[in-house]
Amino acid sequence: MRAAVTGATGLIGRHLVSRLDSPRVLARDPSDARRALGEVEAFAWRSGDAVPPEAMRGVDVVFHLAGAPVAGGRLTEARKAAIRDSRIVGTKRIVEALRDADARPRVLVCASAVGFYGSRDDELLTEESVAGSDFLAGVCAEWESEARMAEAFGVRVVSLRTGFVLAHDGGALAALRPAFRVGLGGPLGSGKQWMPWIHLDDVVGLALHAAGRAGVTGPMNVCSPTPTRNADFAKALGRALHRPALVRTPAFALRFAVGELADVVLASTRAIPSKAIATGYEFRFTSLDAALGDVTAEPSVAATVR
Repeated sequence: MRAAVTGATGLIGRHLVSRLDSPRVLARDPSDARRALGEVEAFAWRSGDAVPPEAMRGVDVVFHLAGAPVAGGRLTEARKAAIRDSRIVGTKRIVEALRDADARPRVLVCASAVGFYGSRDDELLTEESVAGSDFLAGVCAEWESEARMAEAFGVRVVSLRTGFVLAHDGGALAALRPAFRVGLGGPLGSGKQWMPWIHLDDVVGLALHAAGRAGVTGPMNVCSPTPTRNADFAKALGRALHRPALVRTPAFALRFAVGELADVVLASTRAIPSKAIATGYEFRFTSLDAALGDVTAEPSVAATVR
């Protein structure tokens, strides 16, 4: 499989690139990308620009993971525009490059998120469920729609609706770990909201599964088969770090601190990976305790386990 990757220096991209043979990378600064990833073949590209034609030459699959981060501050109108445009315009440019390629890549695996569903209380959500109605749900729906445009000229398209990623070096734990390490962690809001978590190894595994299985098309939930409520997640993280997890953060305090972004943190999304299971993917981590134990272990211990 000869692959081109956008967003390659991000958390998922770095680990995906490490699993690929001779990947091509599209990055704002090719020199920075090579320093971060090793001696990959890198092309300069910004999401608003046309993709260099040579980046697509001889490529079988495109993993399009680029997009401005959602976390990291209040959702001001300027940040909302950056979040939306980096995804929608960037995907439009990728689809145009696929259309115009001399030898067209066969597969587009495009990032998306479980934010597609919005907050749905206890409703069980599969890939057949409809979109939510909030800002991020709208962005995800438009993002996936833009990616599907590639189907018109014979490219198989898969949209990865990714949940809360558990990793040693970033993801959902980056903001939570400091408070838990000093014994100040605990549930967020009511703690009753569902969290569709997934270990980074399975994110990469599912991306490769999507690329390699001809029967995988359309949206695919990239989350564990065992979603958990936030309060239970907090207890499990406390166990993994050998710390109490009793300090609840009220919803009003979150909203005061980060505004509308709190709605993302407090959303209840009981998503399950129906398509991944139906197409034969075998999860490495289905136990939350095992996943958290792995990502909170000292690097040498985690490397030994792997």
